Amino acid sequence: MKKTITVLAAGILVLASCKSKDDKEKVFFDKAGMDTTVNPADNFFRYANGGWIKSTTIPDDQSGWGSFYVLYQDNLKKLRNILDELAAKKDLKNGSAEQKVGDFYASGMDTATIEQKGYEPLKPMLAKIDAVKDYKELIALLADNAKEGDGDLIGQYVGPDEKNSSKNILVLVQTGLTLPEKEYYTKTDPITEEKRKKLAAYATRLFTLTGTDAAAAAKGGQSVLQIETEIAKSHLTPTELRDPIRNYNKVSLADLEKMAPNLVWKETFSKMGISTDSVNVSQPAYYKALSTLLASQPIQVWKDKVKFDYISGNASLLSKAFRDEKFEFSRLFSGVKKQEERWKKMVSRTDNGLKDLLGQLFVEKYFPADAKKRMDELVSNLQKAFSARITRLDWMSDSTKQRAQEKLTAFLKKIGYPEKWKNYDDVSIRRDDFYGNMRSIAKHDYKENIDKIGKPVDRTEWGMTAPTVNAYYNPTLNEIVFPAGILQFPFFEMTADDAINYGGIGMVIGHEMTHGFDDQGRQYDAQGNLKDWWTAKDGTAFKNKAGGVIAQYNNYVVLDSLHVNGELTLGENLADIGGIAIAYDAFKMTKQGQSEDKIDGFTPDQRFFLGFAQVWRLITRPEAMRTNITTDPHSPEEFRVNGPLSNFDPFYKAFPVTEKNKMYRKPEDRARIW
Repeated sequence: MKKTITVLAAGILVLASCKSKDDKEKVFFDKAGMDTTVNPADNFFRYANGGWIKSTTIPDDQSGWGSFYVLYQDNLKKLRNILDELAAKKDLKNGSAEQKVGDFYASGMDTATIEQKGYEPLKPMLAKIDAVKDYKELIALLADNAKEGDGDLIGQYVGPDEKNSSKNILVLVQTGLTLPEKEYYTKTDPITEEKRKKLAAYATRLFTLTGTDAAAAAKGGQSVLQIETEIAKSHLTPTELRDPIRNYNKVSLADLEKMAPNLVWKETFSKMGISTDSVNVSQPAYYKALSTLLASQPIQVWKDKVKFDYISGNASLLSKAFRDEKFEFSRLFSGVKKQEERWKKMVSRTDNGLKDLLGQLFVEKYFPADAKKRMDELVSNLQKAFSARITRLDWMSDSTKQRAQEKLTAFLKKIGYPEKWKNYDDVSIRRDDFYGNMRSIAKHDYKENIDKIGKPVDRTEWGMTAPTVNAYYNPTLNEIVFPAGILQFPFFEMTADDAINYGGIGMVIGHEMTHGFDDQGRQYDAQGNLKDWWTAKDGTAFKNKAGGVIAQYNNYVVLDSLHVNGELTLGENLADIGGIAIAYDAFKMTKQGQSEDKIDGFTPDQRFFLGFAQVWRLITRPEAMRTNITTDPHSPEEFRVNGPLSNFDPFYKAFPVTEKNKMYRKPEDRARIW
């Protein structure tokens, strides 16, 4: 994902089916999942979800379980219905969307043919790597291979120029690490040290599986760890990557040559099919270090590194031995106990690979037009609520308020699915060649990306597929995007009462809108340009208020000793805090929001907050939680509920919170930003 996009949640999200209370009424909040022994004013997340947490076991093939996961699994089944039907047909028109998605899915389900081929598909490239004599030949080889969708060492994407958002630019980003982020190469605690050893062992086993003798394989494994440790020194941390100013470094091609001369950019770009006179080098330190390391490290070390990247990057497409090694290594960071069933992997691969071809079939079958219409209304209501909140701000000047209103009004709203579907005419799909199909898709994706350089930005393009269970805000387009996949219960349900929908999808909408004004998003103007539109006084006031949020979340602890990183999670925390406030204000505009009529014994306000907490009904394995704390800009789910609510006055009234309660924060300490 492009670095500017901020999503609702990392990974996947869930759905719990509605339960029938009787033949006439559906229950949209699960009272049985509550833990009423917990005081809601002490821990609302546990009060709303504690019963479910106690009775729920994470499936062996998942790193967590809950709302997003359930809905994701439900969507997988819907997509499988489409794919099973198409895969069974042998008379589909060649080149049609149905033929491509059906045959691609069938090729991936044909594990007998995949097993028979072993690692045969990798042999040509491995032989080329073995034949390399120096780093110049290596860079030339990698540049050639990039056009096949298998690039290495040069991380790149094409997107809007952040200071000229109507035009696309090539962006170079740091890459080269296998472990989640740089501190995994330097921290000395036993858990992290063990992961480094496992990386070397994993590389060693992959080398062995591709015919390298034991001694050379072991040496190669150590080389991989050694060179990645050196590369890691140049990387920015996940927190530093959140600073858009620091990560915007537009240079000419001539200056890029001076910055990292050993990458011989003119020749390299030519081999990559890239034509440009300027580039945004997001993290210059990486490319400077790479240029130096290419010349200073033995070529065999680099060959081992590139060979490992190539094998590991393709391991999941090969025979069982390779897939098993890939899984065993990945589970160190997820805690997953067993691999997903093959059909789940292939449904996901088809969605991620053939994107719009499958997406349009999903929308046609499962996304009704009235759902899109209802979402348009909800978004409009949330926009009105946010506008009113901006008008009432007591810490912002009128001139900055006016610019904020202009930005809010300019939001590009995308709901359900794209206005136009992409075609994949240059993608060739065969039922008997899974690896070849993946290469054809990768080649298409690379060319589609590179062809955008220097051209006007297509504002209709989507960064997620229609069945995705997530949502996002992209500041360079000033857009909020809600795929069809998430527009289902518990986030959204056409027949649910407003409290449930505003506490669910309403909060999601408000969350994404607030991203336009979080610590990152606020630095972009209404047109998506990285430009300071704040008065100095207002900018200082915002930073002071954000500092309080950082301090609040730094105090939250998971797994007994790990603290949430308030700086890393600041943007998402601000979006959560703003999202619930905006959703609540919009809810109060509805008939139910203005009434006192109870459902299941709860007032409308109480039901709104319970619906919100139900959306974040999630539990996570310890291994995944450790990874998330260091890399994920989202706070753990318990704090995504309790954190915002402890700052929100209406919650204090709905579930009486006093100085004696754990969720209490002094009025002057409560975050009141948007």
